[in-house]
Amino acid sequence: MYPDMGRGEKKIADWILENQRELIRLSISELAEKCGCGEATIVRFSKRLGLVGYQELKISIAQETAEGSTTLNEGMSREDSCAELFGKVCGNIYSSLEHTKKVLNGSALEEAAKEIMAAHRIALFGLGNSAAVALDAQHKFLRAGLDAAAYTDNHLQAIAASHLKDGDVAIGISHSGSSIDVVDALRLSKEAGAKTICITNLGKSPIIKQSDLVLNTASEETRYTILGMNSRIAQLAIIDAIYAYIILHRDKDAITAIQSTERALQNKKY
Repeated sequence: MYPDMGRGEKKIADWILENQRELIRLSISELAEKCGCGEATIVRFSKRLGLVGYQELKISIAQETAEGSTTLNEGMSREDSCAELFGKVCGNIYSSLEHTKKVLNGSALEEAAKEIMAAHRIALFGLGNSAAVALDAQHKFLRAGLDAAAYTDNHLQAIAASHLKDGDVAIGISHSGSSIDVVDALRLSKEAGAKTICITNLGKSPIIKQSDLVLNTASEETRYTILGMNSRIAQLAIIDAIYAYIILHRDKDAITAIQSTERALQNKKY
């Protein structure tokens, strides 16, 4: 297909042929920058190859360059016992948290916590792996007495985003930063007047363009795997830090909300 490609597509093809193993850790925005082309050109290039989009291109390249071994985790093998794998998973999680602690912008984190604490409404957007993080955040914020709702369906995300307004906060959670629906939900939220926050892995990605505040995770796993397993723990840690800040700074309101929650749940336990 190479002779029939446009100039921009040939740039992408040339770069991938020379840097196959590096591709897996790049977002679509980062690859576009390296190739000197637009993100739309990369999507067209992927579709020319018969793929749905850039993510499928990354998966296909990863499978071909390492016979599928990169789809889980470097350092893990079939010879490992389940206990040994648990030890390696724990080590990877610890490493991910340490990397995140180094790259997370403390000022942005505190500003995000203040915006969330003062918000009239909080909309959380997450799909797939990130949906569980959005639901966890909803659970914690509700316990603190905040008006929070997690949307894990792409239609509901668009609807909810369109109804936000000034004084509301929208939080988009996406490890890759390239989830079309989550990015679009933040765009709609921003256009509606809401403050937008994203929790995403370090690096350039489409979600950053739609975010007023960026909270980065950092995980070495992105160098060799499509899956963001450890990054999910880092995302949860960021949510926990914001929750702790809110509890400590809302004083009596937070305590009252937590006590009301506990009373409401008393009959749910033996």
